[in-house]
Amino acid sequence: AKWTVSSILAGADLLKFGYVTRSMPRSSGESIGHSILGTQQFYPKQFAAQISLDMNNAWGILRVIVDKCMQLKDGKYVLYKEPSKGVLRIYKVPLNTFEEDNEDSEEEEEEK
Repeated sequence: AKWTVSSILAGADLLKFGYVTRSMPRSSGESIGHSILGTQQFYPKQFAAQISLDMNNAWGILRVIVDKCMQLKDGKYVLYKEPSKGVLRIYKVPLNTFEEDNEDSEEEEEEK
């Protein structure tokens, strides 16, 4: 559903899926690569109907997340989805998190 929603929001004309498999590894331990098993293409809105994706429900989920974020105190937060669970977590982080030090970036520019 994630790719379908993304393609609808992006206004894409087609949604293309490719199916691949790993090729047999060589005896030296190096892998040969991947083999394409097949491809399919769909019109995003028609595919959404096929998988019973309700865009109103998708917008509703986003609305709940935004409402929860609006209830938080001012600050910087990270929204994290547990990879193996259907759990979203919100972590408060220091304000300078994910920001480069201005002096370091200026020195890098001068070196170029």
